[in-house]
Amino acid sequence: MGASVFAFLAALSLPVLVVVLIYNGLIGKRNRASNALATVDVMLKKRYDLVPNLVAVVQGYVEHERGVLTLVTELRSKAVSGELSNPEKADLNNQLTAALKTIFAVAEGYPDLKANKGFLQLQATLTELEEQISAARRAFNAAILEYNNAVEMLPSSIIASALGWRRKGFFEASDAEKAKPVVGAGLAGGR
Repeated sequence: MGASVFAFLAALSLPVLVVVLIYNGLIGKRNRASNALATVDVMLKKRYDLVPNLVAVVQGYVEHERGVLTLVTELRSKAVSGELSNPEKADLNNQLTAALKTIFAVAEGYPDLKANKGFLQLQATLTELEEQISAARRAFNAAILEYNNAVEMLPSSIIASALGWRRKGFFEASDAEKAKPVVGAGLAGGR
């Protein structure tokens, strides 16, 4: 009788163990995705912190492109407000990326600005941060892919569905980022 009780308990505990392992795997994947998003947020915060310095340096040289500086300042203010959803945050950061690229394109028309050490240092720092943001976004997308696969594939999809977990969206390039850049745009009033 002892062996049959043991077999019965083993038969009952095996499905419970499988469910626990699947659940823990889903939790791990969800947490990796959250951590990857937090890493992106940290990189974006570093970029936001550099924007006022960049605007201050560029303002002294650029006379005809004040609209770009105003746009960058407004986008930064919205970004640090903390009142945006993740999709709104992603869209805003795509706009900020495009605006920063415009500032660097505008700088090409101002030799004094291009030679300014502060500007060159800020440009190098922002370039490095953009690379780090890109790497963080790739890590986020990899974590989201792993999570989405777990949420959609059997047997973990059964547990994910019972918990109400759904697919999460990837970071994607905006239409503006996908467009071919126009060299010299915004330089009509440049030197």
